[in-house]
Amino acid sequence: MTLERIHAEILAVRIIPNVNDELAKELQLKPELRSLAIFTSTIDDVGYTALDEATKRADVEVVYAKSFYAGASHSSGPLSGEMIGILAGPNPDEVRSGIDSVIQTAESDAYFESLNEDGSHAIYAHVVSRTGSYLSKEAGIKQGEALAYLIAPPLEAVYGLDAALKSADVELVKFFGPPSETNFGGGLLTGTQSACQAAADAFKESIIQIAQSPKSY
Repeated sequence: MTLERIHAEILAVRIIPNVNDELAKELQLKPELRSLAIFTSTIDDVGYTALDEATKRADVEVVYAKSFYAGASHSSGPLSGEMIGILAGPNPDEVRSGIDSVIQTAESDAYFESLNEDGSHAIYAHVVSRTGSYLSKEAGIKQGEALAYLIAPPLEAVYGLDAALKSADVELVKFFGPPSETNFGGGLLTGTQSACQAAADAFKESIIQIAQSPKSY
């Protein structure tokens, strides 16, 4: 079954070339990190994946990343979306390169997939072949390891994670117990790249079966 891709939209972006000292203190910035790039995205998990990718392509660190309660459908404003991310770097050029990477990842590389025609039933089964500094820290793994980033609605997430863990030699390193801020659930699994891909495929297939016959147990 081929699922339609759902890409995130980066709603707003701003760069602060030289951050105020009080704000830098609140964000707990290292002294050498003086520039910030801030963005909002319509899909939080894609935003987090994009932040991680930015740490591999530019001299930046993720200093703030938060999901908003109830998701993009109930956002606080037209530019709020589902999450906010902040990158910090030593100068404006580096954070600009970082935000360029975020946009490219959201537009092309990372996406949810729709299980129905209107996109209201969707999953995220994304394999990161080599983690950057952000997802490595979140997962408690070494930088450069493979990761299966698996997200779905609550019941589907729990059932799908079980199928994923049984399908390949992978380890659950972070569990997002449902409901998350956006009323989803899921987890981060690590292993070889091929094992992570097998786990992501099993996660997706098990949830497709639920979508096709939700009450057949």
